[in-house]
Amino acid sequence: MAKRKGVLFDVDGTLIDSSYFHALAWWQAFRREGLDIQVSDIHRCVGMGGDKLVRHLVADCSDELLESLKSSHGAVFSTFWPALRAFDAARDLLAACSDAGLAVGLASSAQQRDLDVSLRVLDAGSSIDQWTSSNDAEESKPAPDILVACLEKLELRPEDVVFVGDAVWDVKAASSIGVPAIAMTCGGISEAELREAGAAEVYRNPRHLLENLERSALGGLATGSGG
Repeated sequence: MAKRKGVLFDVDGTLIDSSYFHALAWWQAFRREGLDIQVSDIHRCVGMGGDKLVRHLVADCSDELLESLKSSHGAVFSTFWPALRAFDAARDLLAACSDAGLAVGLASSAQQRDLDVSLRVLDAGSSIDQWTSSNDAEESKPAPDILVACLEKLELRPEDVVFVGDAVWDVKAASSIGVPAIAMTCGGISEAELREAGAAEVYRNPRHLLENLERSALGGLATGSGG
């Protein structure tokens, strides 16, 4: 029977330790085009869609330059695939949410080929009910399109779910459609910034959330899940 409540997870920086690899891949892409942008500035934009990240960092970026930068980023990031690892207890957290009766969706805006790698790294099997990629949304975060797409796949409403992410942009996307956001600092963004963006709760990493699952917003949601 259909699950009536659910949880949406961001992937990069939330379940997979990849935020800094993305920042480095963008840095190398910018350098290839003669653009000298600090890695720290890039990292603060990770979590945005690639198009918005570039236009935020590069004034008057042409469409041609944008496509070249996105292509270079994808090529460089693929060289990091063998180094990608799931955060400690990420798989266990997904399983615990599923076992508690929650539908589990991965609201990712990653390119499909990158998401395929992340799914293999997570190796979470039947704990994941649905997932999205960049193919599922017209506009990238902080627009909420990817969350809406995941909700539609799960056949749930915004009031039925909690979103878990690691970036300010994740929190803003969730807030824009009335979804409570749990944030984690393992992507490299501080608790203060995440709370200022509107995060209802902040944890260090998947292990920390798993240890506090029953007391978290997810625990409250699960008590009213049912099938």
